[in-house]
Amino acid sequence: MERRKFIGTAAVGSLGIVSCKAANAPIDTLKKDFVLKNNINHSVCHWCFGKIPLEDFLKTLNELGVKSIDLTGPEEWPILKKYNIHASMCWGAGKGITEGWNDPKLHEELIADYEQIIPKVAEAGYTNLICFSGNRNGMDDKVGLKNCAEGLKKIMPLAEKHGVVLQMELLNSKINHEDYMCDTSAWGIELCKAINSESFKLLFDIYHMQIMEGDIIRTIQDNHQYFGHYHTAGVPGRNEVDESQELYYPAIMRAILATGFTGHVAQEFLPKKDDKIDSLKQGFLICDV
Repeated sequence: MERRKFIGTAAVGSLGIVSCKAANAPIDTLKKDFVLKNNINHSVCHWCFGKIPLEDFLKTLNELGVKSIDLTGPEEWPILKKYNIHASMCWGAGKGITEGWNDPKLHEELIADYEQIIPKVAEAGYTNLICFSGNRNGMDDKVGLKNCAEGLKKIMPLAEKHGVVLQMELLNSKINHEDYMCDTSAWGIELCKAINSESFKLLFDIYHMQIMEGDIIRTIQDNHQYFGHYHTAGVPGRNEVDESQELYYPAIMRAILATGFTGHVAQEFLPKKDDKIDSLKQGFLICDV
């Protein structure tokens, strides 16, 4: 399953074992003990575990002591509140990934849509709201950046008033989202500079940016002020964040913490293993530096 279709260290045997060992620990070992340091504010995208009913998934997060979930909308927030789970990244506005702020013909509709959802996000007690650039469709990147900035600036006063932060997601255009415009950190950072508001940040998806540009830790160190949220997944394949893939997530998480980041890091991998929740537990432990 891909998200576009869905849309429409810790204790391992003893408390002294650090998360880098969790990366190599057998899954059945992780069943015995699960204790998080929570230096990282953990979250997870439910769409990756979509066959698990949301309410069952929230019960599991309560059992794990994970207090947030990503990519939920107003229709789901009441059940999140029932289980005291925070919505760390909201959706509920826009036309999806391929049609976004780079198209001026959509601005009137997008502005009206976001003007409706921003107060709802704030009223529910949440902060982050996702948005997308849209596909290029032959448009020059500089023109698209200018169009995005012009449209988004029109809703910044409302976002600032309500303390809501719009977060444009960085996605790869090589494998998963062909032709998507906001596909490099450099382009997204220039957009942040053009908008010049603390109510606009980038959702830095580590998986996507590893595919597009690599150099993840240096990019985070040099540009963290523009990144308001992080997503994880293994490269290649978008699967578990363990030793089966090329990224070393404990080092990435330490780099994020060193910037003073206090936002959320959400697991967004597609588990390959039969026990999906144990894969999720392992992912949390690996990132729990």
